[in-house]
Amino acid sequence: MSEPAPREPVGVDSTRASIARVYDAMLNGKDNYAIDREVKQQLLEAAPQMETIARDNREWLIRVTRFLAGTVGIEQFLDCGSGLPAAENTHEAAARLNLDTKVVYVDNDPVVSAHGRALLDEGTNGFFATADLTRPDEVYGNPLVARTLDLTQPTALMQVSTLHHVADDHDPVAIMQSYVDNLPSGSYVAITHFYDPEDGGPLSALASELEEIASSGPMGSGFFRTRDQIEAMFCGLEFVNPGLQLLPDWWPDGPRTKPLFDVQRLILGGVARKP
Repeated sequence: MSEPAPREPVGVDSTRASIARVYDAMLNGKDNYAIDREVKQQLLEAAPQMETIARDNREWLIRVTRFLAGTVGIEQFLDCGSGLPAAENTHEAAARLNLDTKVVYVDNDPVVSAHGRALLDEGTNGFFATADLTRPDEVYGNPLVARTLDLTQPTALMQVSTLHHVADDHDPVAIMQSYVDNLPSGSYVAITHFYDPEDGGPLSALASELEEIASSGPMGSGFFRTRDQIEAMFCGLEFVNPGLQLLPDWWPDGPRTKPLFDVQRLILGGVARKP
């Protein structure tokens, strides 16, 4: 069977929604077009608090980076599908705890690439590689990745809000298995992914509605999967407590002071270690 062709990056095409630009719009950024804001509006009509997912996701990324760089002592990160720069980014969060950390961002969107390289001035601990995250051999074989990261040493692989944009026919579990097989012992994998409880209740109905808008609309992807399907993407690695959880429940910075919106219950995140 032939390998499915990857979805071409949108780049500067203002007639097609871009995953990175839709996320930017959700974070109220400025690097997005009308078509991206149209997708955002469609999602907000179905779930008025949809923006909280983007914020939760970003906050989770920073908490995980702090945990890995500070508590665990990981000194190199491979951040796949990094998207457009935000107020705080992986390399900045890591450097606050250890100036020796190195972070390689990977994306194949030309707009993301341009912004990433502009942000990462010479002398920072962040680097940008243009590669397709659905092709692990291409990522690991990228010259910048190869010369920046020592993959004989523990590495943090970040797949934050990426794999729910990989369709089943691209086999996200097989993609992750290839990544994991090339990581040394003591490495960590961090994943967030849209979640469908598939319990026949209102949350599952909302997940189905949001998936239809995201995957069948201008953005072209955004798949909600079950807990078992998401856990399979960790390829049998050892979960760090508290396991695969709602994002606000994974090492929160403090106690919850208000109830979660329904949409916040439709994304899970976890971190796992390779023995």
